[in-house]
Amino acid sequence: MIKKYSAFNGLVLGILSIFGAFLLEGGSVNALFLIPPIIIVFGGTFAAVIIGFGYDNFINMFRLMKLAYFPQKFEPKRIINSIVQFSYKARKEGLLALDRDVNKVDYFFCKKLLRNAVDGTDPDSLQDLAELEIKSVQERHYSNIFIFTKMGGYAPTMGILGTVMGLIMALSHAGADPNSLIKSIATAFIATLWGVFSANLIWLPIADKLKKCHQEEKQMMELSLQGVLALQSGEVPALVKSRLISMLPQKEQESMLPQREFEKRLR
Repeated sequence: MIKKYSAFNGLVLGILSIFGAFLLEGGSVNALFLIPPIIIVFGGTFAAVIIGFGYDNFINMFRLMKLAYFPQKFEPKRIINSIVQFSYKARKEGLLALDRDVNKVDYFFCKKLLRNAVDGTDPDSLQDLAELEIKSVQERHYSNIFIFTKMGGYAPTMGILGTVMGLIMALSHAGADPNSLIKSIATAFIATLWGVFSANLIWLPIADKLKKCHQEEKQMMELSLQGVLALQSGEVPALVKSRLISMLPQKEQESMLPQREFEKRLR
């Protein structure tokens, strides 16, 4: 459960660490959660996104935030096992025998490739179509990631803007009570705090998490492509499995390969 929601747990840990340390030093919650600085930082950041990327991308941003904290889980081992099972059947009965099995595949991209293979698409055309889609997905994902990277730059700037506004207001009352002046100056820096906080604990980590999600989906797509191409070429199931397992990190390879086979690969 902890691993599944690691991004959300990390956010909670960051909030507790930063604000908890502030409270331990004698600060007060009321001093942090001031409405004007929060409006300047978050409102200004959102406004910059709408201006730079459009309203549709701004609305889509909240869906991406949910995806970052609760990502779709891809299971490469499950894909490999499914393709190996299909390879046994295809070797015995031919690719057309997989027609009814295609709908059992969980991942849409893999299902689509299998459907095209069963329908008779030649390997070169299938590879071209798959690589085109992988490229399009990458471009779309990185354009979404770029929004959050830019927000990581907008937020601290908005925080500085809020601080400057607060200092102007504080210095305009410089002739008043000195204690009130000191309090106003301290309050002015709350905007900078929220700007730096939101950039480094919300927007930039979301961009990094979306990059990780993209890499996982890309791995799934490349596994699916190589697996379906191996099916089309009629490769031996053991070779299909070895080919696909070689695309995984070493730790995952160890868990999927029999110990003797794994030791042979290390020699």
